[in-house]
Amino acid sequence: MICRPKSGLRTLALGWLLAGCALALGGCSLTSEEDSAPAEAAIEGSDEFVALIKDARAAMRDSDLPQVGGLLDQAFAIDAENPALWVAIARLRFRGGEHLPALEAAERALELGPQSSLALHLRAQMVRDAHGLSDALPWFEAAHEAAPEDAEILADLAATLGDLGRNRDMLAAVRKLAKVDPKHPKVHYLQALLAARADKPILARSLLERSGMVSRNVPAALLLDGLIDLNENAYDSAALKLSALAERQPGNVRLLELAALALLRGEREAELVERFAPRTASLDASPYLLSIVGRAYERLGDREAAAPLLERAAEGRVRGLVVLGSTAGGRAVLPAPTRQLRDMIAQNDLTGAARLANSLRRQFPGSADVHSLIGDVGLAVNDPEQALELYQVAAQIRRPWPLTQRIIAAYRITGDDIAADTLLVRHLAGEPNNAEAVLMLAERSAAAEDWLRVAVLLDYAIDLGAGNDPHLLVLRAAAARGLERDSEKRGFANAAESLRPGAFAPPAE
Repeated sequence: MICRPKSGLRTLALGWLLAGCALALGGCSLTSEEDSAPAEAAIEGSDEFVALIKDARAAMRDSDLPQVGGLLDQAFAIDAENPALWVAIARLRFRGGEHLPALEAAERALELGPQSSLALHLRAQMVRDAHGLSDALPWFEAAHEAAPEDAEILADLAATLGDLGRNRDMLAAVRKLAKVDPKHPKVHYLQALLAARADKPILARSLLERSGMVSRNVPAALLLDGLIDLNENAYDSAALKLSALAERQPGNVRLLELAALALLRGEREAELVERFAPRTASLDASPYLLSIVGRAYERLGDREAAAPLLERAAEGRVRGLVVLGSTAGGRAVLPAPTRQLRDMIAQNDLTGAARLANSLRRQFPGSADVHSLIGDVGLAVNDPEQALELYQVAAQIRRPWPLTQRIIAAYRITGDDIAADTLLVRHLAGEPNNAEAVLMLAERSAAAEDWLRVAVLLDYAIDLGAGNDPHLLVLRAAAARGLERDSEKRGFANAAESLRPGAFAPPAE
């Protein structure tokens, strides 16, 4: 990604983070480190056909994609109109980066088997990635109805319900999963997550250990393990676990902030500065990370280094897009095309960037990631219409929040505020725990002086853990003023003022 909106200061409240742990189980649904495909019992066909599909799935788990392709070619020769075949083809294409052909294969599977649990589950996962939780839920429910005893579908259904905030419904689904497959590791993982959300860390730890997922290094389980440590003030252990996970997922900003927070709370300021200070040089460094590193410098007595970071953090959320260089802020090594495009745009070589973008599009016509990347080039060369065209193609496959932000920015550049606002509302419906999206919608409501809506939205954002954002508190005070609630206005204004950088703390002994 070349252009990324600057993010606002956020408090990483554990409740907010735990709300997203269920779907962190696999990250992107179709590239999970855990096998999230439905039960093999759902495969119908001749014995030879079923054996080939099972072997292909085993080869997929081993990431032997050429072997998968060969097995599916044999299955195609036996039964070319079997939905299980097209589901397997879709997963193979997706794993190989052919996202748009994967979508076509998924549609073919559903056309051939509208009641196939395999096809319905695949569609549910793809809808979740592209359109969010709310739109995906009916598809998961349909898949579950088609195969009530399928443990993987039940696990995905439970996770989706949980991340929609429907914890009771999630619990009911997990209990059913426990009856269907008592030994399934996700039973105890999802129970651990519910226990952690209910502030029962001892029970959560016990359940998590019983799942066996930590010992298998499943990222979601490692994250939950670190969060439990953080909540229990076991900062050294939390820092070790979260830092190791951040090494595996260097692009996960939330993980980096968590690891930094654990180091700060564990009074390991020198280590924190060594690891995370380079990230603060980036234009898109989050105010939360800036604040953590600034406080670490402050404790070390380096006030000259701390002051600018704390001042940047206090500015809160900054609107607009920034250009990211390939080495900005000590980032992880990027794929060569991304690195080249970033550097060309950072050096204002827009002609070269456009030429490389066109070459990539010809070379990888089915890649959603390439379409998103080239869309960034469209914004950089001041062609928002082209950017929108490319972003919308990418969004058919995955529409994470950073991509939604860029689409919204492109709409606003073209003057289509209605489309931008509609997309913002849709994204928030699909990702209700996104405090930044809530704040963005509150800002739009404030521009229309709809102060009651602003107050409701910002109170919700505070509940999600964003209550230490100075900009949010100032806006909440403005809403209270607009609603003529003087006492409330003073409270939020004082809270915002208290977050401004104050006198330096004495250096650590």
